[in-house]
Amino acid sequence: MNRKILLILALVVSGNIASGQSIMQLDTIIDSITASHPVVKMYDNEIRSMDEAAKGARSWMPPQVGIGQFMTPYDVRLWHREGDIPGMGSVMVSGEQMFPNRKKLDADERYMKAMSSVEKERKNATLNELINDAKQFYYEWIILKRKLVILAENEKILDFMIKNAEIRYKNGLEKISAYYKAKAALGDVKNMQLMFENDIKEKRIRINALMGRNAMIYFDIDTAYALNDYSGLVFDSTLFYTNRSDLKSLDKEISLTRLKQEAERASLKPQFGIRYDNMIGFGGQPLQYTIMGMVRIPMAKWSSKMNKANIESLKWKTYAIQSQKEMIVNEYSGMAYGMRNELELKKKQIKLYEENIIPALRNNYKTMQLGYEQNTEELFMLYDAWETLNMKQLEYVELLNQALKLQVTIERIIEKK
Repeated sequence: MNRKILLILALVVSGNIASGQSIMQLDTIIDSITASHPVVKMYDNEIRSMDEAAKGARSWMPPQVGIGQFMTPYDVRLWHREGDIPGMGSVMVSGEQMFPNRKKLDADERYMKAMSSVEKERKNATLNELINDAKQFYYEWIILKRKLVILAENEKILDFMIKNAEIRYKNGLEKISAYYKAKAALGDVKNMQLMFENDIKEKRIRINALMGRNAMIYFDIDTAYALNDYSGLVFDSTLFYTNRSDLKSLDKEISLTRLKQEAERASLKPQFGIRYDNMIGFGGQPLQYTIMGMVRIPMAKWSSKMNKANIESLKWKTYAIQSQKEMIVNEYSGMAYGMRNELELKKKQIKLYEENIIPALRNNYKTMQLGYEQNTEELFMLYDAWETLNMKQLEYVELLNQALKLQVTIERIIEKK
């Protein structure tokens, strides 16, 4: 007997644990997206690629080595010594190395090391979109579950009306018209239940996909939510420059453009090199050598046009990116203020529904139900009271849905973590 009791308790505990594991909160979903979405791995690999490429920023030009004949006559007979006259021609081994300008190496290194910084901010901007998509699906799921609760309550109410009307009709106490309206309404309720349950499956699939896992894995969500207060928030350039990753990426692009300008200017610096030739003469000629210092002069007028054009082009690109930043901030600011104003309106409407409209209509329905049970009211009046209450309850849930959508949009705009 004790073993049976222990086994039952173990099954109950394990069942509770399993059911608890299938409940996911929004924070858990966001953490999973941040860790597992394929786009994160894509950006991480791209960033790693750029960082690895930056390790070669201080590379020198490869040395050049050559071997061949030097000042050798075509007549092979002249290669040999004739008495006191040495032969003509020689074999030359040569080597050449250019030494890069240190300032150019520094500029190239700074530029290449900064390249991945743009991708890091783009990664964060993409994550912001993914996370807020997940929030939207999550809140829509909450709304669907609330609608299903209302529909379950409606199903009980309509079932009560139908069964009660059938009894009364048999006893000649009820008209049949309202009965058929209740039957049709019950069918609508069941149809809506199927639709909402299917919508919930779709949200589960979409969230699973965002978390980078099998789309068909089952889980449920915690239905807790909060409408945040943004009334004291100033949607100015400081807020957006601090929070928005896409604006930070534009800042990094501006910095990258300036570093590229420095690299182009450094390319106009002279480069020095050395060349050494060793000649092994034919027909008793002595060993000879040549050593030369070399300099490349890229600042010459005819060889610097490309670099100067690039420098000027990059300057105007910086101005273009700065203007793009200002345009985006202006757009975000207008959108955020408009969304906040609409969100405040929805909050006031929700409060009105919660405190006045729905309680009054619920009391009206209860009064009608009591009168119907006491045979002082008819079914069509009870049905009308229920229909009005149901409509306002669904309107309230839809207002809540709109408010949550507005909240997600504001959080998307300000890139709230």
